[in-house]
Amino acid sequence: MSSVFDDFVHITGPSEPAVSAALAPPNGVSNDFLQTTKGNRWFTEGVIVSSIRQLHPNYHLTITQAYNCDLLAFANAHDDATYLTHGDPKDGLLERQFNPPARRYNDETGGFFNMRVVFGSYDYIFKGNRFLVYIVEGSDGLGKTQYNYILVENAASGLDQKAAQQQSDELIAAAKQWALELHDEILVFDGGMWQKNPELWQNVQKSNWADVILEKSKKKAIIDDVIGFFKGEERYKEFGVPWKRGVIFYGPPGNGKTISTKALMHDVSKSTSPTISSLYVKSFKSFMGAEFGIRQIFLKARQMAPCLLIFEDIDSLVDITVRSYFLNEVDGLESNHGILMIGSTNHLERLDPGIAKRPSRFDRKYLFEDPSRDERILYCEYWRNKLRNNKKIDFPSEMSVRIADITDGFSFAYMKEAFVAALLVIVARMDEKRILFKHLEDPLSGNILWTEIKKQVENLRKEMEGESSDSSASTGSGMWPTLSTILDEESRPLEIRRDPKPRYM
Repeated sequence: MSSVFDDFVHITGPSEPAVSAALAPPNGVSNDFLQTTKGNRWFTEGVIVSSIRQLHPNYHLTITQAYNCDLLAFANAHDDATYLTHGDPKDGLLERQFNPPARRYNDETGGFFNMRVVFGSYDYIFKGNRFLVYIVEGSDGLGKTQYNYILVENAASGLDQKAAQQQSDELIAAAKQWALELHDEILVFDGGMWQKNPELWQNVQKSNWADVILEKSKKKAIIDDVIGFFKGEERYKEFGVPWKRGVIFYGPPGNGKTISTKALMHDVSKSTSPTISSLYVKSFKSFMGAEFGIRQIFLKARQMAPCLLIFEDIDSLVDITVRSYFLNEVDGLESNHGILMIGSTNHLERLDPGIAKRPSRFDRKYLFEDPSRDERILYCEYWRNKLRNNKKIDFPSEMSVRIADITDGFSFAYMKEAFVAALLVIVARMDEKRILFKHLEDPLSGNILWTEIKKQVENLRKEMEGESSDSSASTGSGMWPTLSTILDEESRPLEIRRDPKPRYM
């Protein structure tokens, strides 16, 4: 082993035959890296530092982990940062990867390629300052680690060690801050870790309050509560009130809790002063237990504040085993400044009283009950508006009132199922040549949509009556799929079901 390794702890294996001159890689840091990828290296960082010290004695060196400081991605996203490959590109080791589209069918992107750097060196410029950057991945121990080796030439430029370090620190701070921010993404906690999810963000951008059928006063109160919270930091401070809040959406499934949450997420994503992040908790489970998961959730929320922290089906998340730990994080010896929590549940009676009834935790509750007749008419008008340009469907305004009359006790989700199922039947029969005769006493008697809607409503009412004693079967909490459903179901074929509870697409 060469003397350049003498200052480092290392483990050596049996000696291997020397590489012939014709096959040997070029001299330099890449040579030292490639020469030690034979199983006789344990401490990659030590090898690279030793090589850099010898080849670049006049440079100031700073090392930082690359997993949360992606210098190349940072430069790609900023006008004041650029980079070019240093030296011969053949000295690098890059893996080209293809990321297939999230959906096989009708995907607009078609997937994309990216490059993973195993070893690379780059001439890097940030705000006019020049750097030589090595990015090296090593297989040390049980996993792989990647480091940035950032060099500033202090001899030729006349910089002292302090000034050189300041330039490197400025680059690292900017890159890490950029990595912390969300870029058209929503943070999702699942499997014990946070992940940035652009697909959920895109889904949320399609949501707006025009799609939410609620009493105007209730809708306004919800918007004012949430948006007003984020705009009211100074008012909270003026009156000495902690700037944190908790809201519960509750009521039978299928009446707008999820779509209202998504509309709020859409609203806060447009805020610029301050910028507001949305964090969605799918599960507390983690490789170190649920308590560790809860801890990571609130640490991230405090880091990202001001933010919206969402617990969907909170009654199933907070069970007796984690109740105390969860409440301690909510009450917070550590500050929860700027965090607004939204918890949704189909069963308020199952929610721990410490959450549902204790002031200063979730102190505002909104009931999403089965829609009234007027709300059912509005929902039918919503569908009439969606179908207004379809020349094959006749949907007069009178039909909205008639459908509302026969759907008493229906949730919005059941009404949606009636519309979707009826339209699917109409699509399947579109090629059939049928003559429908109108009865003078009923102007809707020959209307195919009205005919199929009545059939679907009758079928759904039988299902509702058959399942009235089994209210726990439902997990859906909105007019549209739950947020967890959006995350879980990347793609699935169209199918018509007749399960005890309808599935929604």
